[in-house]
Amino acid sequence: MKRTHLSLAAAGALLATGAHAQSSVQLYGLIDLSVPSYQSHADAKGNHVVGMGVGGEPWFSGSRWGLKGAEDIGGGTKVIFRLESEYRVSDGQMEDNGQIFDRDAWVGIEDQTYGKITAGFQNTIARDASAIYGDPYGSAKLTTEEGGWTNTNNFKQMIFYAASATGTRYDNSVAWKKVFSNGIFAAAGYAFGNSTSFGNNANYQVALGYNGPSWTASTFYNHVNRDGNTNQAFSVGGNYRFGILRANAGYFRYWGNQGSLGQRQDNAWTVSLKLAPKGALDYELGYQQMRTHNAAYTIDGDIPNANIGVYDPASGLHDGFKETLYGSIFYHLSKRTELYLAGDYMRLHGGYTVSTTYGASNQLELTTGIRTRF
Repeated sequence: MKRTHLSLAAAGALLATGAHAQSSVQLYGLIDLSVPSYQSHADAKGNHVVGMGVGGEPWFSGSRWGLKGAEDIGGGTKVIFRLESEYRVSDGQMEDNGQIFDRDAWVGIEDQTYGKITAGFQNTIARDASAIYGDPYGSAKLTTEEGGWTNTNNFKQMIFYAASATGTRYDNSVAWKKVFSNGIFAAAGYAFGNSTSFGNNANYQVALGYNGPSWTASTFYNHVNRDGNTNQAFSVGGNYRFGILRANAGYFRYWGNQGSLGQRQDNAWTVSLKLAPKGALDYELGYQQMRTHNAAYTIDGDIPNANIGVYDPASGLHDGFKETLYGSIFYHLSKRTELYLAGDYMRLHGGYTVSTTYGASNQLELTTGIRTRF
């Protein structure tokens, strides 16, 4: 009896000092290989290229591996972290040389009452909030998890309206997200410029949304200070789900100061559908249009991406628009592995130019591929 009494007392002491906390660390990843891929107007002579991926990149998802962990510290609160790195299957190289964790490197706290707070290198709030309508490939619901749009293709570029001074992920950032029990989603983020000029290369974003029973909607406001120029963006959109069909639509408005050249103004919109009948196949179709007004070119004579593009003051101002039609078919071998057939067709109008077409006004991309998760 005495031995039993001591064991119970020891167990109680351990619980009192926090030994009840549970922790976990998970290794995970995704492999996406697009082969063969076709791209027209792939050089200055108008030739096409057939190879692995678009410029060596997979079509839908950057191949990645990562570590994520959580420690339950009691009272409904967890300490969480994530480290995630992207690589190319086509040649085994890192996606961003010199940056081992180029997708995520953050630590935070997740609480049932107060939400999720994370700090480090992570998705922008605007990127996560607009993923529900940016294309038909991500989550249909707003969550506190990071979302994303498709990877390297001609309909991805709209994501830069949701970017920061350092791309579609923040450097030196703090973010808060919460999904309330009534379906409301709220989020806010701030990224430090880490310079003696406090506001230089800093940015802040706020987002609000709602998860309904058959529809989801969200909006964000984005304010970016890059190299002394103010960039602002606003977006609103959502999706509606009925039976086996999901419909998505969204609008983006962007204002970017260009020093003495004045303000660039963009209007962009996107619509897409996903059809997922019973069985192994699902189908996606989308269209988007990006219109720019008073935009300065880069030094190479192309329209720079919103928020992060570097313009040439001597390039003058240009108007034009880009439109892209895209589609795909997925065949799911299992819950983790699928085969796909995908393509897009892009046309450029007026003064809208992009570097990948080498002066041509259109481009066709086609691919087949395989994607698997572990």
